[in-house]
Amino acid sequence: MPELSRSQVLVYGAVAVALLLVGARAVRAEGGGPTGSAASAVSGSTGFSVSSSGGVDVVVDVAGAVRRPGVYRLPAGSRVVDAIARAGGAAGGALLEGINRAARLADGQQVMVPVRGSATATVSGTAEEGPIGLGSATVEDLETIDGIGPVTAAKIVEYRDQQGGLASVDQLDRVSGIGPATMESLRARLQP
Repeated sequence: MPELSRSQVLVYGAVAVALLLVGARAVRAEGGGPTGSAASAVSGSTGFSVSSSGGVDVVVDVAGAVRRPGVYRLPAGSRVVDAIARAGGAAGGALLEGINRAARLADGQQVMVPVRGSATATVSGTAEEGPIGLGSATVEDLETIDGIGPVTAAKIVEYRDQQGGLASVDQLDRVSGIGPATMESLRARLQP
């Protein structure tokens, strides 16, 4: 077999890398649907579109009052409303007002659609009325909790809306200004 020159090796190497990149892109494009057991649930769905500004897909868990709860892969830049649509839309009794449907999705996020009449959908007006539903709590509701003022309450509502809802009260420890003592007050008064 004849010896290859240095320039021939470089050309063959460049062609090989280009083919690998094209192949990887094709494989990624084919795997753009929902993941896991959710693949069979959505295989026939139509009418879903999201304009994406590029980037990596996000994988989200859609749960609660939706027709087909499950784990779904969506294009980067998708919003909570897109995840709900991918899960077959809201089920009867869904409290869509309890979540921010315009919030952008993050990889690994859970979108919890609350059910009307559940503890999550309960909005209490005073501290003595019982637990406050985290999914629908207003700034005024949160201010009734010991250690929560108007600024911190607004930060909590903003964080919840950015995340598209929260599955657990413990997620609030990511909000700046909330320490261990405040977390205990929140756990005592909030329901997920």
